[in-house]
Amino acid sequence: MVIAKWIGLGLLMGGAIACTPQSTAQHTTTVPTAERFGQVPGVTVLALESLPEPVMGQVVYVPVYSAIYESNRDRTFPLTTTLSLRNTDREAPIAIAAVDYYNSAGELVSGFLDQPVQLDPLASTEVVVPKEDQGGVGANFVITWQADTPVSAPVIEAVMVSTSSQQGLSFVSPGRVIETWGFD
Repeated sequence: MVIAKWIGLGLLMGGAIACTPQSTAQHTTTVPTAERFGQVPGVTVLALESLPEPVMGQVVYVPVYSAIYESNRDRTFPLTTTLSLRNTDREAPIAIAAVDYYNSAGELVSGFLDQPVQLDPLASTEVVVPKEDQGGVGANFVITWQADTPVSAPVIEAVMVSTSSQQGLSFVSPGRVIETWGFD
């Protein structure tokens, strides 16, 4: 099975997770998964060896903007990004296998998981990229999720926000499925 091979590749070498099935890039997180998600209600940090055999899943691309152009190409307005991961299934959990953040040049900036996490039915969690990050106008996340039973697809989107003086700006960027398996 292709996805099982990919997950196996992604979980090699100390829990580093590949960002796409074609990649064997290895990286570490700045904050361990257990520390980042260990106390979040509805989220369970999974041991690498307990990741269930996937029946279905997706790789989702989410365009994000750590900055946008303010008046011209030389002047940008920095934004804080919140990536929201929401399990929409009312009965079954899903596992998030990878949350990788890339800059405008397509270079991996950070992997947010060194272990997979499980989202309980209707549970959600988030990852925040502060406005001081310089991912650029073309920054993005690539998220891989899977389930060991048929489920409804999660909602994965980013909310960008910033305020300065009396000026405020916020908008949402929906995720786009770039790979899928197990859906009829």
